[in-house]
Amino acid sequence: MNDLSELIFDSISDGVFTVNDKCIVTSFNKAAEGITGFKADEAIGKHCFEVFRTEVCHKRCALKDTLKNHDPVQNARVTIISREGCEIPISVTTTLLRNKSNKIIGAVEFFRDISEIENLQKRLDERHVLEDIVSVNADMQNLIQLLPDVAESECNVLIEGPSGSGKELVAQVIHNLSPRKYGPYIKINCAALPASLLESELFGYEKGAFTDAKRDKPGQFCLANGGTLLLDEISEMDISLQVKLLRVLNNGEYQPLGSTKTMRTDARIIAATNADVQKCIETGHFREDLYYRINVVSLEIPPLHDRPDDIPLLVSHFIKKYRIKTRKSIFRAAPETLKVLRKSQFRGNVRELENIIEHAFVMCHGTEIKPEHLPLNIVNNVTVTNGVTPVRSHEKQVIAETLHRNHNNRNLTAKELGVHRSTLWRKIRMYSL
Repeated sequence: MNDLSELIFDSISDGVFTVNDKCIVTSFNKAAEGITGFKADEAIGKHCFEVFRTEVCHKRCALKDTLKNHDPVQNARVTIISREGCEIPISVTTTLLRNKSNKIIGAVEFFRDISEIENLQKRLDERHVLEDIVSVNADMQNLIQLLPDVAESECNVLIEGPSGSGKELVAQVIHNLSPRKYGPYIKINCAALPASLLESELFGYEKGAFTDAKRDKPGQFCLANGGTLLLDEISEMDISLQVKLLRVLNNGEYQPLGSTKTMRTDARIIAATNADVQKCIETGHFREDLYYRINVVSLEIPPLHDRPDDIPLLVSHFIKKYRIKTRKSIFRAAPETLKVLRKSQFRGNVRELENIIEHAFVMCHGTEIKPEHLPLNIVNNVTVTNGVTPVRSHEKQVIAETLHRNHNNRNLTAKELGVHRSTLWRKIRMYSL
């Protein structure tokens, strides 16, 4: 290489190096030095895998593929290890080198550091995923800020909070932000199945393990391998099954029912509960050693009645959701509607609020949700300062219209209004309907 060629070679902003047909480095420019941390005199004369130490060097090397198949590689993404031992993502492009006689004498690789691009993409992905959690509450904001770090760590997580507060949503976000996001995400409700069925569901079984076991069935730990397994309502798990779960958490090993073969799983465990786990431990319903295994990081979701500032935001979010779903032109909730909702207790938390908005979409035929479109039990439980509920004057009309729409079927009317049948009967008599 003459002086001019060398000057041009070193002025290229991308890392560039060449190899001979044995993949031994023959040249190495300044940008390549800056990215890898290796000086040219340290790289030249060595095999390229000794310099780059990528995860694909011995499996599918871009340069080797180019030399073998004579096909160039365009913008392949690989991770290299710098001289200091840091992982650096790079984009790789390769092509053949030929002499004047058109004989192949080696190959050249162009590469660039894409760390900043990937970090920016990661932040954008995080922002997009975290948009699913709608909150302005300070406690929730602190929790939201923790989620990217929790997700990246891949540690076991315990999510605590009342029913309907959004534990499943937080678990889904952790999975979506984690390195396992392309792996399976499986959730199972530990309270929904008796101990024997839950055990076979988690660990699977072999043919003949019990009467109805006609064939082998993989369990959720097997299916969630390389991904995330959410154990919802884990506090309801039978104490005997907790021992087997503890073994999985300790060493990743388990045995399917009816099998003597030990299997391994690489599933990340996220546990969720609406119970006070400490009380469950005190009463002997939950193992303390299991609690400490699942509780590497604990996330507590406050109930909705403790964060009333979130209600207008959540209402707007659900209105948008159901406007798209139902194609109805409902765009907002009236101020008096928000006043009613802010005074509600929401024992069912965010899930209850979503159900209320869905109910309102059934009842509302305009562009704005008004108090009379809310379930009667919600409105009648909220008393304003003068002791009169906001929709008392509209209640008779709403009940009459709903009865008419349901052909005077009181069961269907009570269900649509969200009240007990006895409550509906009392109001029918009160309004002489």
